Amino acid sequence: MKMKDENKKNRLLEIVKWVGVVILLILSIIGNEVFRGYDIYVRMMLIFVIIIVTVYIVFTTKIGKWIIVFGKESCIELQKVVWPTYQESLNTTLVIVAVTVLMSLLVWGLDAVLVHVIAFGLRL
Repeated sequence: MKMKDENKKNRLLEIVKWVGVVILLILSIIGNEVFRGYDIYVRMMLIFVIIIVTVYIVFTTKIGKWIIVFGKESCIELQKVVWPTYQESLNTTLVIVAVTVLMSLLVWGLDAVLVHVIAFGLRL
């Protein structure tokens, strides 16, 4: 019974946090319009503070914690990647350019042949 109440409380807290995030984002948009007469730097600073608070609230939710874990695991995976050397990248690029030129010439030649065949057929 106690666990059920705890889960209910946690879910309610999550909902309150997400509603707070939405309200803060709406307030930043409305506040920017309402305080249009103020200096742009004051409005930018206000929006910056609201966004920082919003991001903090998002990162305290369950989804936000998943995002943080995903980011950390992504950094670890990036360190495991074997990046190609300059020479490997250059060779691959040159092969791709050569194949592209070859295919372009092939399509151009096929187009020229088809134009002549169709022109010959229309002259009959």
